[in-house]
Amino acid sequence: MIPIVDTKAVSDDVASAFEDFARAFEAFKDANDTRLSEIETRLSSDVVTDEKLTRIDSALDDAKRRLDRLALDRSRPPLGSSADIARDPVQAEHKAAFHSYIRTGEASGLKRLEEKALSAGSGPDGGYLVPDTVESEVLRRPSAVSPIRAISSVRVISGGQYKRAFSVTGLATGWVGETAARPQTASPTLSEMSFPAMELYAMPAATQTLLDDAVVDIDRWIAEEVEAAFAEQESTAFVTGDGVNKPKGFLAADTVEEEIWEWGKLGVVRTGGATFPAANPSDVLVDLIYALKAGYRQNASFVMNRKTQSAIRRFKDDNGQYLWAPPASLGQVATLMGFPVVEAEDMPDIAANECAVAFGDFKRGYLIVDRAGMRVLRDPYSAKPYVLFYTTKRVGGGVQDYAAIKLLKFSA
Repeated sequence: MIPIVDTKAVSDDVASAFEDFARAFEAFKDANDTRLSEIETRLSSDVVTDEKLTRIDSALDDAKRRLDRLALDRSRPPLGSSADIARDPVQAEHKAAFHSYIRTGEASGLKRLEEKALSAGSGPDGGYLVPDTVESEVLRRPSAVSPIRAISSVRVISGGQYKRAFSVTGLATGWVGETAARPQTASPTLSEMSFPAMELYAMPAATQTLLDDAVVDIDRWIAEEVEAAFAEQESTAFVTGDGVNKPKGFLAADTVEEEIWEWGKLGVVRTGGATFPAANPSDVLVDLIYALKAGYRQNASFVMNRKTQSAIRRFKDDNGQYLWAPPASLGQVATLMGFPVVEAEDMPDIAANECAVAFGDFKRGYLIVDRAGMRVLRDPYSAKPYVLFYTTKRVGGGVQDYAAIKLLKFSA
């Protein structure tokens, strides 16, 4: 049974959270302007002003977290409505068999369905495919929770890995006259990129009493239990994963100075020190933006964590306007110099030799592969009196276009 949600109350909560966020940012600007005025007149800011600014900055982050959480909850769709089931009898049969397996351990219905579909009854570790509605919800929710998944290209595959060829040198081209002979062009040099799908698992537990309760929506329970765990693991892997039994994050790619950039490495722009420069700190952000070719800039985003965003939030242009701008309306994101800002808490803090800011077109630069199918193995024995549900999906990822992402490195 799907719980009834008071949509008006949810909408009022989201609107209230957005108003709180807007007020917090106005208070932040006033406090920061006061701090800057004190620095100009006395060459230092008052301790009380600094503490006030820190408190407001923290309140601004809290308001943004609350706004993000409410917007995410509001966007949650119902799972497996009666209308959907009525239109697809196969889905209805699978859903009923899956519920029987989850609640009682009776697997005969699922075995019959998977044999009918000519698919294996279980994977290497056992288990059965979840209904499509549950799988799509588990995949959709991490795409909203996991910031890198939300801005990257995602491809669903049926095998264990995805391979794609790319041209290292490109085709030879040239101008010729209308009736002149066309010389044969040189053969392109091709190379292959491989994106293996690694296994990601979660193991939620439930009491048999919960499973026996007919009121509990078992599809939603499974989705809610595993989605947060999957999203957290994915978020970390897509940023810093080393590629060993997990996707390879873009920060794990080889890097090179932007001036001598070459394919297979991400270009790096240096700040000149372990922090932003004291004078004109935003200049390094301009350098980072224009290190990216024009064809990539139009769909580019900044990626950083909250602490880095807090530091950048104080930057102004020559006209005294803040470079960071809050979301213009509900459902939109903050911007920096006109480009969207994506918060990824797995990005490193500002420190010596850290790449704390990334900028690029991640749709073209980073590829995520999801193997179709998510499996659940019911285990009533290992943790009595609880029933464990070993839930697995396979996902991979890596940089697919090394020209589409640039990194800001805090070093001389």
